[in-house]
Amino acid sequence: MKKVIAVVLAMVSFSCQSKGNPEKAIVKSNKGEIKTDNKKMETAIFAGGCFWCTEAFFTDLKGVDKVVSGYIGGTKANPTYKEVSTGDTGHAEAIKITFDPEQVAYEDLLEIFFATHDPTSLNRQGADVGTQYRSEIFYMNDAQKAAAENFIKLLTDQHIYNKAIVTKVSKAPVFYPAEDYHQDYYAQNSNQPYCAAVITPKLEKLKKNYKSKLKS
Repeated sequence: MKKVIAVVLAMVSFSCQSKGNPEKAIVKSNKGEIKTDNKKMETAIFAGGCFWCTEAFFTDLKGVDKVVSGYIGGTKANPTYKEVSTGDTGHAEAIKITFDPEQVAYEDLLEIFFATHDPTSLNRQGADVGTQYRSEIFYMNDAQKAAAENFIKLLTDQHIYNKAIVTKVSKAPVFYPAEDYHQDYYAQNSNQPYCAAVITPKLEKLKKNYKSKLKS
C-alpha cells in the first residue's frame, strides 16, 4: 500500500487539458482480435477523464490483452463522440480492458486507475469539464464491486487526499466502442500537442513506478 500512496501522490498532480478538435487527427486502429489460447480473460471498465489518456496507461501492462476506448453509463444507444461531448447523453468517456487475471490482478488495475487521474474532482479532469469526464468504475461482477469499494475505503482511511473521493462504483451497462480514430490514439499521435503535454508526462511516471508490471 505504501507504493500505492507514493504513486498516487506523485501522479495526480498532472491533470488533463482541453483536447481541441480530435476530428483533425488521422489515426489507424491496430486493434486485433482478443487472444483466446484457452485462457480465461476478464474485463474491467474505468472512466477517468479523457479516454486518450486512460487507454495509454493500460495498454503496456503485463496481462492486458486489449484496451478499447468508448462510451458507457448514459441513455443514448450507439452514441457518437460529438453527442457525448455535449454532456447530454449521460455517457462517460471510458476504457474497456480485457486482461488475464493470472498475470495482472483486478486490484492492480485499480491501483493504476487511481494513480493516473484525480478521483476527488467531480465531473472534471483538469480543463476537461463535464459529466463525460467523471470518475467512475463500472464493475462486471460482485467481486469487482467489492474490490473497488474496498480500494476506495483504503485510500480514504489512509487520508491520501485532502478532499473526498467522488469516484462512483456502478454496475456496468452496455459499453459502446468509440470511433476508430479514437482507438490507439496516443500510440498513433504521441507528438500531438495534447498528448505531448498531458499524456506523456504521466506515462513516463507510470513506467518509472511500475516498470516490473510492464510488458518487455
